[in-house]
Amino acid sequence: MSTLTATHSLRRRARGFAVPFVLLALWEFTAHRDAAHQYAFVPLEQVARASVELIRSGELYVDLGASLRRTTIGLVTGAIAGIALGALTALSRSAEKLVHPLFQALRHVPLLGLIPLISLWCGTGEFAKVFVIFLAAFYPMVTSSFDGVRRIDHRYFELAHSYELTRMNWLRDVLIPGALPDVFAGILQAVPFAWITATSSELFFNAGSGIGSLMQSAQAGARVDVLMVCVAGVTLLAVAMGVLCDRVARRVLRWRDHA
Repeated sequence: MSTLTATHSLRRRARGFAVPFVLLALWEFTAHRDAAHQYAFVPLEQVARASVELIRSGELYVDLGASLRRTTIGLVTGAIAGIALGALTALSRSAEKLVHPLFQALRHVPLLGLIPLISLWCGTGEFAKVFVIFLAAFYPMVTSSFDGVRRIDHRYFELAHSYELTRMNWLRDVLIPGALPDVFAGILQAVPFAWITATSSELFFNAGSGIGSLMQSAQAGARVDVLMVCVAGVTLLAVAMGVLCDRVARRVLRWRDHA
């Protein structure tokens, strides 16, 4: 039975790679049609040579590392601030009336459309790049934490009040376990947004190291192969971060399987 299960799992994973392999095959076929297509769709062996070149020079490590650092800082700080504000507005009607309408209005403003304004206020340095990522993580975390707290059954609050739980015990036994599923859902949503805005902010604020700066240089030099390496590197890091967050969520929330 275990062998059949393992075989089924292997087949299911293999099916997940079918579409990427087909797309790569189409890319390679298009790249070898004529010179015009080869310029836009560079052969995969050229992309491989570019990746080796960037790895040997250390440029890829430096730029991906800078983007990873910015994304992590913006994601963590944005998540913490978003959880705090979401929980506050969910628990306090006064805070909800004061903050929630303004937040809902700002949430519908395209984030990348704020970049020119942010550049005027914060310049084009490191703080501006991290601040854009902060906002990208902040918005979904406010919404997810607000929904998570609001979904907690009020009977649990009444039970905690009847048992006269301390504030710390109330947080540990009622609020945090009840809101965690939505909070982790918000984190998984915030990760791709953070990476999208990280790359975009580096493209707009073209100063210093970062994968966006490397992409800007590759575009100026018509290096499609380097652009593809950058896209692949960002994708791998974003997927790895998402998988890590998902595994942490599964481990933290495993108590729900026994509830």
